Amino acid sequence: MGDLSKTDEIFFQRGGLELSRVGQVVDDALHGADDGELFLEYRQSESLAFDDGRLKNASFDSTQGFGLRAIAGEAHGYAHASDISEDAIRRAADTVSAVSRGYGGTLAAPPAASNAILYTDDNPLALTAFGDKVDLLKEIDAYARARDPRVKQVSASLAGSWQAVQIIRAGGHRVADIRPLVRLNISVVLADGDRMETGSSGAGGRVTYDQYMTPENWKAQVDEAFRIAEVNLASVAAPAGEMEVVLGSGWPGVMLHEAVGHGLEGDFNRKKTSTFSGMMGQQVAAKGVTVVDDGTMHDRRGSISIDDEGTRSRRNVLIEDGILVGYMQDRQNARLMGMEPTGNGRRQSFAHAPMPRMTNTFMEAGDKDPGEILASVKNGLYAVNFAGGQVDITSGKFVFSASEAYLIENGKLGAPVKGATLIGNGPDAMGRITMIGNDLALDEGIGTCGKSGQGVPVGVGQPTLKMTGVTIGGTAM
Repeated sequence: MGDLSKTDEIFFQRGGLELSRVGQVVDDALHGADDGELFLEYRQSESLAFDDGRLKNASFDSTQGFGLRAIAGEAHGYAHASDISEDAIRRAADTVSAVSRGYGGTLAAPPAASNAILYTDDNPLALTAFGDKVDLLKEIDAYARARDPRVKQVSASLAGSWQAVQIIRAGGHRVADIRPLVRLNISVVLADGDRMETGSSGAGGRVTYDQYMTPENWKAQVDEAFRIAEVNLASVAAPAGEMEVVLGSGWPGVMLHEAVGHGLEGDFNRKKTSTFSGMMGQQVAAKGVTVVDDGTMHDRRGSISIDDEGTRSRRNVLIEDGILVGYMQDRQNARLMGMEPTGNGRRQSFAHAPMPRMTNTFMEAGDKDPGEILASVKNGLYAVNFAGGQVDITSGKFVFSASEAYLIENGKLGAPVKGATLIGNGPDAMGRITMIGNDLALDEGIGTCGKSGQGVPVGVGQPTLKMTGVTIGGTAM
């Protein structure tokens, strides 16, 4: 959790607010409510994009604002503004307090304090000079182009942000957090005759830019983008039909995130719109499948010391040995469902009310060697990376596009394929897992999750998995 004194300097000493007066406004706004908070935010963000051998775009933005919320039963009043002043907060209080007039709720106890330090509070934007960032992108471009004459296009970008938040509740309860976030993205286009293919790679986390300034780290990302582009150049049309599928470790966990994770968020289950609604304690996946959401992992993109309601982050087991044992909760949905908040109340910014969201969601490792898993498949598909997909939360149906995949022929990797899509149903797919690898890996730190118009940084992961009877949409004639 961030140091209150550092956020006090931003919001009270420099911002001109008086803490005692703001606290009284919050007390008045939440009178008769069940819950609520004042969320103060200051954020700096930047992005640099290098393309066609030159710096194409460089931007810097500084934003600040507040969001004030009062909760009464299933209803909530929310008001926000970019003007952090006592007058603006008072006007917001007049608006949100309407939700609890005549309600007479009992204000919920504040969340327990946290002293966890999961990432630095240094500002990555300020620590590395602008010229050094541009030089890094130039080096990346030059290195990629020098690798092979087939390289026709190189795109590289850096993005970073530094977010300071303070959450104030009735009775003077306050918590704070300071969150850095950086990301490096690289894309390479290779040409072979008339054919051109792209490969992309990226990495990031709640760190400063330092680790990406070292050649061994950024060169590894260039090499990976180049490798994927080469694989795509050699790819053939994907077959279609029902077959055994092996999913690679790491980023393929995005399918678990979308097809299962969202269905385990508290709001969907309270409203009974999730395919997992009413299934607590039941078998929802194959034995051996354990799914975890863990916001306490050091420096990870999806980690948060506290969530955006002030609840400390924690490790939440959602599915244990195939049994549904937990949902991800914010404070409102947890109270209405008679459960505990789990530290998953997240929001994109001060302009958005929090809701249950994932942090770092992954499947735990099993006991099978990945080579043994591949060898067990006579004819199937090995999906290593995904480009994206769509999921219907209510039915659990999903469609995912594989950006890197290979045929499996008699237990050995065959030709790379292009245009493969995995089609299925989340709970059904979880029941089709027959082998779980011992090679759990998390993604490189590139995930952003969208829900109800809000995007938040997340992490995904899984070990190598074997699934039977998966429908593949292909392009082979």
